[in-house]
Amino acid sequence: MFKLRYYLFSLLVPALFFACQENTNSSQSESKTTQTKEIEEQPYAIVIHGGAGAMQRGMMSDSLENAYKATLEKAIKTGYKVIEDGGEAIDAVTSAINILEDSPLFNAGKGAVLTHDGTNELDASIMVGKNKDAGAIAGVKRVKNPILLAKAVMENSPHVLLSGAGAEEFAEEQEIELVDPSYFYTEERKRALDKVQQNEVTPNNSSAFVDMDLSDYKFGTVGCVALDKDGNIVAGTSTGGMTNKRWNRIGDSPIIGAGTYADNETCGISATGWGEFFIRGVVAHDIAARMRYGKASLADAAKEVIQKNIPEMGGDGGIIAIDKEGNIVMEFNTDGMFRASIDKNGEMQVAIYEE
Repeated sequence: MFKLRYYLFSLLVPALFFACQENTNSSQSESKTTQTKEIEEQPYAIVIHGGAGAMQRGMMSDSLENAYKATLEKAIKTGYKVIEDGGEAIDAVTSAINILEDSPLFNAGKGAVLTHDGTNELDASIMVGKNKDAGAIAGVKRVKNPILLAKAVMENSPHVLLSGAGAEEFAEEQEIELVDPSYFYTEERKRALDKVQQNEVTPNNSSAFVDMDLSDYKFGTVGCVALDKDGNIVAGTSTGGMTNKRWNRIGDSPIIGAGTYADNETCGISATGWGEFFIRGVVAHDIAARMRYGKASLADAAKEVIQKNIPEMGGDGGIIAIDKEGNIVMEFNTDGMFRASIDKNGEMQVAIYEE
């Protein structure tokens, strides 16, 4: 009897051991699957704009339209690859904006619009949603890529906004690339300035806005918002401002909360349009605040601000945005907005006109 019990026990112990081992392996496998699933479910996305304005179908030649779309596609793919490869949203934003700044097609960097005196004055800002860090510059004339200087202000100075000669002095200290002011000049921007000056549009003659083609006057600002695999949102904006601007006018693009804003708990936003109204409406922050305090969705908040509040004040333009879930919104109240996106499903969109 004893031998029989010993024999049965010797069979039972290995069986129990292998059963426990199998359960342990199964639990570990399920845990790894859950962790992998969580990683895969972390959304990441990117969206860019190249300005909003009176861009009706047929106004551009097919070749020019294709050139815009090709540059937008190049910029969005460049930024997306950064986050797809596990990089940070801030690098995705700056790399995408650099491409738009280097293109003469947009009102930022090379190809920026001309002031009343025929010069260029460039503005830019960037904000990180994780810790609300921000940097901005305004009125620089020699900085090849203003968004990089805005980033340097954020990371390497105790300040948020630098302007003019002081900003360029800081750029030299930071070894940010400077160029001769003639680098930014294009004949197209000179023709636009000549056209605007025929109407002598200045802040003292605002009634002339009613009768002129505003597409020559103020649109073309570029921007980017990205959400990376760590859930961090970054927004950036860069511009040459308004054609024919005077007295070192500064618009909304370098103003945190007006033209640029980022908050990991709500959204990231870059704006484009008539800056004076976007400043007065604190547009970028207003949209985020509606989400935070009013529990509105990004789409509803953006629509209310861009389609109602800004037009009621007399302004126009648009925004691009991404919320913490990776949802993308491109809202504008003009005929068109140069824009492109790659959403959380990896689907790309490139568009110009109102759909």
